[in-house]
Amino acid sequence: MLFDTDVLIWALRGNSKAAMVIDKCPDLQVSAVSYMELLKGARNKGELISIRKFLSDLGFRILPLDENISHRAMINIEEHSLKSGMDIADALIAATASERSLVICTGNNKHYSIVPGLQISVFRP
Repeated sequence: MLFDTDVLIWALRGNSKAAMVIDKCPDLQVSAVSYMELLKGARNKGELISIRKFLSDLGFRILPLDENISHRAMINIEEHSLKSGMDIADALIAATASERSLVICTGNNKHYSIVPGLQISVFRP
């Protein structure tokens, strides 16, 4: 399962529902985009280290961007940005899930439900 940034933030903040969803998943994956968003949100070096340790300790695999993901993200932006305001990060995360045939776990269903064929597991804190 590909975890969206918001679910990881909930877990990092101690939300037990987010922790339970992550604990129940046998295959933990995160887009390089979500990883960068988490690091960008760190307020100091200690938080940055905690984020990296959290992902490493739980065994998250960080999925890099590649040519196919980039191409699909461009299509997502072309098809959805004017209608829904899809941003670049969401387009790349959705493309990662699509290209890797992964379910995306997110609390932001609205951001991703416009992408045809994308499998979504909606998280509610």
